[in-house]
Amino acid sequence: MWSWRIHTWTRSPSSALATTPPCPLRPMCRFVIYKGTSPVQLSHLLTRPCHSIINQAFDSRLRLDRRRPMNGDGFGVGWYDSVYDEELGSQPCIFTSVTPAWNNVNLIRLAEKIKSPLVFGHVRATTAGSLSLDNCHPFVHGKLMFMHNGGIADFHRIKRRLQQDLPNVAFDMVQGNTDSEWAFALFLSKLPDCNARLFTPETLRRAMEATITTLNDYADEFSITEPSLMNFCVTDGESVVVTRYISSKKDEAASLWFSSGTAFSEYAEGGHYKMSKADKRENIIMIASEPLTFERADWMEIKTNHMVVITPKMNLLQIPIKDKFYVPPSDPAALTRATEFAQEKGLLNPRKSIAPIDAPQKAGRHIVQTHCC
Repeated sequence: MWSWRIHTWTRSPSSALATTPPCPLRPMCRFVIYKGTSPVQLSHLLTRPCHSIINQAFDSRLRLDRRRPMNGDGFGVGWYDSVYDEELGSQPCIFTSVTPAWNNVNLIRLAEKIKSPLVFGHVRATTAGSLSLDNCHPFVHGKLMFMHNGGIADFHRIKRRLQQDLPNVAFDMVQGNTDSEWAFALFLSKLPDCNARLFTPETLRRAMEATITTLNDYADEFSITEPSLMNFCVTDGESVVVTRYISSKKDEAASLWFSSGTAFSEYAEGGHYKMSKADKRENIIMIASEPLTFERADWMEIKTNHMVVITPKMNLLQIPIKDKFYVPPSDPAALTRATEFAQEKGLLNPRKSIAPIDAPQKAGRHIVQTHCC
């Protein structure tokens, strides 16, 4: 299966960049997802908002205030055409670079000229795998696109075991050496046919659950006790499946938020955006490691060890992942998960440190809590 992937090694003038000293904290990644009934100009997600995914790469507000790591080890953007073209096919286009996202002129130029109804954006800080184009997210196979924020604990110990379980089609698609791409290969192996022309939300959901289950089984097999942070997201261009997950009953997962409404637009100079909700329709759904706006009413936190499914008809389902690490909402322990582990990884900060601007109260967000798609 062919897909379009654009790489760049270009470096823009150093005058466009502010230097920052190295950070002692282990850096991680951030991502943003946009799905809408109408295409969005990529710049409204990636470059223009004052807390866009690009600015998050440089200054991440949900991280420890005194030790904010930069996501400067490359970035990637993936998008689908607004209208299907038989000659071009249904595969997404992927643009990646190993230069820092905030210092890439090509990204700024492309973002001003490209529109898409479904966009994945990812900024990377190396944890597993070297700095290379092949290790930049999103990863793609056929019409499927995949990203990861977090890390699989002691992955070097389970890597060979995972590889042994993969069919050739999944094993051969791996080009880099990150835990994230091998997790994608494992996900592909859980699909009835990873080269299918059509995937239902249920098919993607079940494959994602099976991927997490298998990774946890490997951890048990090799007596790995450190939790894994598995904020995964996958799409086929129609449906989107995202997880906020940690293999622990006591710890909080990496941060993950969502926003929905009828329009996402700039309301004040300086890149100040907000989500508008004119009626009950959900024309736009965004999911992000950090909110793209400082409007408190715009964003809701996705619960730890839950999965979010966005259907082709723009229904949003929040589904608990009921495995051995699941804590039901009725259990007081669900409200007392410790934040220290995710904080040490640079993926979570106490909520009191988040200081968005209060916005007029909007109509309540509609979330469907369910057990199936």
